Amino acid sequence: MAQSEEIKKKKTDEETSAIKPDPETLHKTDPQDNMKGPISSLVNGVKEVVEENDKESKEEATRKRDEHM
Repeated sequence: MAQSEEIKKKKTDEETSAIKPDPETLHKTDPQDNMKGPISSLVNGVKEVVEENDKESKEEATRKRDEHM
């Protein structure tokens, strides 16, 4: 009986909380994906480029480096 009262109290505390989590970022692994603004856009753009470049194998990178030297 005491447990159910604690659970109910916890739920009502969460519902009446003044600060609530942003529903767009709730239950997501990377909440920065949905952030807007100049800095967030820049960071997300850099992240995409890094992920694309990361697909390159070590051998390919070494070959390209040797070609440019």
